[in-house]
Amino acid sequence: MTDTATETRSFEAEVSQVLHLVTHALYSHKEVFLRELISNASDACDKLRFEAI
Repeated sequence: MTDTATETRSFEAEVSQVLHLVTHALYSHKEVFLRELISNASDACDKLRFEAI
């Protein structure tokens, strides 16, 4: 087994600007972005339920 050092770095982001970039650059229609957001939220809920078992 090898020993590896872990380095921790801080990260900050302007959430409103990130969302603006995602919605305008990756998704051509607002409906597509909303569908993906809901789908991701559903997946996150499923994962939480599975981990609670």
